[in-house]
This record gives sequence, C-alpha cells and structure tokens, in this order.
Amino acid sequence: MSNPTFRAYIVEEIGKNVFVRNVRSWTISDLPDGEVLVNVHYSSLNYKDALSATGNRGVTKNFPHTPGVDAAGVVEESSDDRFSIGEEVIVHGYDLGCNTSGGFGEYIRVPAQWVVKLPEGLSLRESMVYGTAGYTAACSVLKLQEFGVKPDMGEILVTGATGGVGSIAVCILAKAGYHVVASTGKTDQAEFLLNLGAKEVISREDSKDESGRPLLKGRWAGVVDAVGGEILATAIKSTKPQGVVTCCGNVASADLPVNVYPFILRGVSLVGIDSQNSPMNLRRKIWDRISSEWKLDQLEQLTTEISLEELDSNIELILQGKQKGRVLVNLAK
Repeated sequence: MSNPTFRAYIVEEIGKNVFVRNVRSWTISDLPDGEVLVNVHYSSLNYKDALSATGNRGVTKNFPHTPGVDAAGVVEESSDDRFSIGEEVIVHGYDLGCNTSGGFGEYIRVPAQWVVKLPEGLSLRESMVYGTAGYTAACSVLKLQEFGVKPDMGEILVTGATGGVGSIAVCILAKAGYHVVASTGKTDQAEFLLNLGAKEVISREDSKDESGRPLLKGRWAGVVDAVGGEILATAIKSTKPQGVVTCCGNVASADLPVNVYPFILRGVSLVGIDSQNSPMNLRRKIWDRISSEWKLDQLEQLTTEISLEELDSNIELILQGKQKGRVLVNLAK
C-alpha cells in the first residue's frame, strides 16, 4: 500500500491545555509501526475516548492524536502470517486510542498480538455494539460465574445500568437467567432497563448509603459495578455472605470508603476487572461467548449509530453522564 490519505477524528493541542477536535485527512505514514494494518469499518464511543478527546493526560500524553479504544474492520496489510488480507478482525484495549492512533480513524496499524479474529456468528457492526464496554460486562459476568454465583442464589445488582457496561451486563445476566436489579441515576429510563431484562430498577440515591454503618442488610448475591465510590461501597456492605462484587469503573470516584467487615465477616469477594490488558486467551474466550450464548436480541435497542462528524456532541453527552446504552461509530456513514 502506498501512502493514501484517510479520514480521522484528530485531537490537537493549540495552546497549553487548549484542545480542538476535527475530522480531517490523515495519512498511513502518520500511523505508528505495527505488523497489521486494518481498514476500520466500525468503532464505538467509551468514557475513556471522551477523556482522550478532551486532553486528559492520564489517558493520552501526546497530541495530535486519534482516540478510539475499539476498532473492527478488515486486514489491509499483514507481516504476520496469523492474519490474512481481507480477514475480519477486532482490536480493543491495550494502548489503542490512548497513545496509539485509535478507531476514530479509517485505518489503524497495530501489533499483531493485539488483534482478535472476528468469531463466527458475529458481524463487524455487532462486535462494536459490544466493544470494550460489552467485553468488560461479559468479563464481569464470567467472574461471577467462576466464583460460583448461580441464578438461584438471589438478586444481582448492576450499577450505572444505563451506561455501556451496565446496559450490556443487564442483558447478559438476564439472558443467563439471573434476577437483575438495575441501579441508575436516570430513573426516567426505567422502561428502557426493564425492556433489557431487569426485574427492578432502583435510583442512584437508593443505591447509596451514607449512614456510616460498617455493614448493611445483605441483599445481593452478586454485583456488577461500573461506578465506584460510595455506590460501590454500599453495594459491598449490602452483599450477602459469600457474595461476589466485580468492579470496573470509577466515574463516581476512584476512592472506596469501605472497611474490612464485609470481607472478614461475610466472606464477600471484590474482583477487579481489567479489560484493557486482559490476556489473549481470555479475549478469545469472551468473544466466543459473546458470539454464541451471550449474543443479545436487544442490540438495536442499545445502539445509537453516529458518524465521525457526530462524535463531538456525543462526547459531551457521555462526559455529562447523559449517554444511554452504546454509541456505535460508523466510519462509512
């Protein structure tokens, strides 16, 4: 391949901590080194992308930069014999969209060890409705199951339930037969969550205890938390003996104001979910589950499809906590 131009969503620093975002031409030579060049068909918008797009140095250190921690497309070039030209693939996590040009451009070039072959039963478009958020939700559900949490053991709480991770977690858990209670700050979206499979919807206020008590009445057999802070602490204190809490987000706070009592008196397990650097064998396992037993019927209910030019307004929504479900970025739109 020569050095053609392509469209990309570029974040540039024009003054100290002053950033502008535009869709403009980029070239293949602007991309980093890597064994696999992918023509990106779809990406998705995640909270980390919004942080990168607004110049958060904890996510992206150098600009100009193309965010997008998710990408699904077709192999254009490969120097690694595990991948053939024309093969459909998924790339997510690692350094993609953080300090490596990401999926908000029509091409990415990445190390071969970042690339997952698209499993049978899943289209490129469907894979990006899941994206990193769906992958993280699936990892969380898998951990609950690996720790022995079964549907007949009681209710499962999902926090931040209208968000990307939360909404897909609700769907997967409901499909797997669990009784799901969805917690959200958007109580006007209760019908949306009930249609996804939640049995009950509770407010953010009802999910947060500020009494200072070290333990609360045990209610949850398991928890999928995507929020952190006081809501996570309350969930831990409200988990039944031998229950399991997964943790994957900090949008409310990175601090965890909780004591040791749930862990030493009830045997509660707190399990961290790191989807960014998860090993390739886990990635393949999760994507195989997503393409088969965890493939959802509600994907279109979850999805808002946008173009690169529509990213700005949707980034503002996700930063304000007003986004619902998954935002699919169609690079051909």
